[in-house]
Amino acid sequence: MAQAKSCELSLAAQTTDELLHGLEKLRQSWKENPAGVPKGLACSESKSGQFVLVAAESAFVTLPGACVIKGIGAIELHGEPAFEDGDHSKTLVLKATPEGWQFSVKFMRPVVRERNAKQSA
Repeated sequence: MAQAKSCELSLAAQTTDELLHGLEKLRQSWKENPAGVPKGLACSESKSGQFVLVAAESAFVTLPGACVIKGIGAIELHGEPAFEDGDHSKTLVLKATPEGWQFSVKFMRPVVRERNAKQSA
């Protein structure tokens, strides 16, 4: 049986001042005390020195038109919802790039199995 693969989608999003302030505050506290990062969040730095924040499903809430990271701030989403019913294992990935913040989401699609399906001849 093949293993299910995760999907990653870039999000069309706009930051809020609250989010930018929260991200900078988190970045500074992570540099000073990496163990002090709130539960559900993971911080790292890319090889090129860019700050990367990964928020587990327990640390953010998706609302119509927005995604709120608990204790950090909100991201205004544009376009279609990124998730469908049944998608799970969601993680939100925020990357600081020279062009600005990039937002993406990783998730697993539900596994659909057809057991004992009769083939019509």
